[in-house]
Amino acid sequence: MDAAALRATQAPIKERYKSDPKAAFITLKARGSIESEGIACKVETGRALEIAGLHPATGGSGLELCSGDMLLEALVACAGVTLKSVATAVEVPLKTGLVSAEGDLDFRGTLGVDKEAPVGFAEIRLRFDVDTDAPQDKLDLLLKLTER
Repeated sequence: MDAAALRATQAPIKERYKSDPKAAFITLKARGSIESEGIACKVETGRALEIAGLHPATGGSGLELCSGDMLLEALVACAGVTLKSVATAVEVPLKTGLVSAEGDLDFRGTLGVDKEAPVGFAEIRLRFDVDTDAPQDKLDLLLKLTER
């Protein structure tokens, strides 16, 4: 898809959202079932049924998906699609690109070992590595619009 095709596809959607702002609000949903064996949750991904379980650092076997990994993977997917969409719209040709996310957890909080330790991610970092011949001002615009 090139910039013109993207604009043509998005133009009526943008116009609808301008005339009917409430139409732009959508509730995304996820579902999971805890009826599986062990300490796990079957998550419906829309494409398949995946089983999430405890991370090995909390006693899991490592055979199930970790929900923390899934959260980072969803962030990478969202950021990657956004980056590609913005690059297409502002005509920044990308030769290659890599989006990575990493997050810091202190499992003492998760396991209740230390009541002062936080539960969940203390920090998440998102990184974009792209190969392009675009000038710096276009790269700055790409990053600004992607982050927005």
